[in-house]
Amino acid sequence: MRWIDLSISDKWSWVRGAMLLVVIVSAASCGGDSSVTTLPTTPPTTPPTTPPPGADTQAPTVAVSSPANFASGITGPLTFSATAADNVGVASVEFQVDGVAAGAAQTSAPYSVSVNTNDYASGQHVLRVRARDAAGNQSAWTSVTVSFGGSRMQPAGFTRNQNYITGLSNATAFAQAPDGRLFVAQQTGEMRVVKDDVLLPTPFMTLTVNSIGERGLLGVAFHPNFASNNFVYVYYTATTPTTHNRISRFTANGDVVAPGSEFVLVDLPELSATNHNGGAIHFGTDGKLYVGVGENAVVLNSQSLATPLGKLLRFNDNGSIPNDNPFCTTQNNPACAVWAYGLRNPFTFAVQPGTGRIHINDVGAGTWEEVNLGAAGANYGWPNAEGPTTAAGITAPLLAYRHGATNPPGSGPGGFFTGCAIAGGAFYPDSGPFPAAYRGSYFYADLCTAFIARLDLANGNAIYSFGAVTGNPVDMLVASDGALLVLTRGTIERFSSP
Repeated sequence: MRWIDLSISDKWSWVRGAMLLVVIVSAASCGGDSSVTTLPTTPPTTPPTTPPPGADTQAPTVAVSSPANFASGITGPLTFSATAADNVGVASVEFQVDGVAAGAAQTSAPYSVSVNTNDYASGQHVLRVRARDAAGNQSAWTSVTVSFGGSRMQPAGFTRNQNYITGLSNATAFAQAPDGRLFVAQQTGEMRVVKDDVLLPTPFMTLTVNSIGERGLLGVAFHPNFASNNFVYVYYTATTPTTHNRISRFTANGDVVAPGSEFVLVDLPELSATNHNGGAIHFGTDGKLYVGVGENAVVLNSQSLATPLGKLLRFNDNGSIPNDNPFCTTQNNPACAVWAYGLRNPFTFAVQPGTGRIHINDVGAGTWEEVNLGAAGANYGWPNAEGPTTAAGITAPLLAYRHGATNPPGSGPGGFFTGCAIAGGAFYPDSGPFPAAYRGSYFYADLCTAFIARLDLANGNAIYSFGAVTGNPVDMLVASDGALLVLTRGTIERFSSP
């Protein structure tokens, strides 16, 4: 038998780590009997190789180069630029204004986009940038807070109707019924009705109230089953047997109250001062009635669980005390309705549809206005703390803004926003005609400076200017058609998109 020589170099295909067999066929196989011999072989030595470099895990760095942080009075076209660097190479830089992309991502230096400031309401805006490299590593967002100049009272693409509803007098609060009607509380005791975009001449009802100072008819809410039971809830300052705030339920009969239908749920303690009454009432997604009550200018009330003053209260819809309230559940004792405490004057608050999240707007004293995140058993600190705090046992505000400008203006909590009394409060729902970036945002206003601000919960609680109104805002809501309605002392202004 003759062996056929097979060259390893050009005949052998091998798999690393496996023992291979080479089959040698004799020459006789070409015509006569054949015999086959198998020989064990050893794989060739693998030539040395250089290991591939490790995966790139280092994120690029990025910074806003223009405009400067806290720049103000910016008008017209703005060149928004950034610098970026990476250990391998920057692939792109993204630009955003108020959480929305500003132009396309830039893939080569110099990195910049043009922003038309006239497309935004005048006031505070947050510009931010983020870089990405070829391996997909992203930097954190880097931002600057600036102020756009001018007197624009709404963003581009929105319509503001400052005379949507006129003819109101000393309005304090409003609510929308499931059928679309708006019920508007007036401080002097009249509950007005807006139907089909018209203020009806006949009030729903007129209550006898004490309207001195901040007293009066201060809150209104509809039962979750209003379509079937017609229950309307109100908060007002009663005059008998003493001056005190009262929570009552009435029954609607069309556009007017059913005579004799008042059912008194709660009588709060007798009042001394004329201010700090609170007054906002809303049903939570749990079906409970939440009520904001001021401390009546007695600061010690806020920290005392023996009084309902200076608190957010929680009741069943019939005025009884829920058995899961955090402190006590004794019936016929309003102090046992305490759900959260340490508040000064929660004149307004809002409940987010679906989630039940509550934002409490607490009117401040000399320095700060607050938005507090509602939580059972929370202590918001007044009078021991106001504004940002790290004090033990106190729930710090979700956001706070000052009564006066900082130095430099725009720095510190609240940025460029200043005012004297926070008001309004409305969550934009997860659907509606507003652009997607607005969904889930929280809107609020200030009684004195009349701004409308947007708290962006999806982007680090950044705060942006949304617009302004001409009157003194006291309340706001998102209507069933998706428009943002702002109640002033004499009008309802309407912001719509498109």
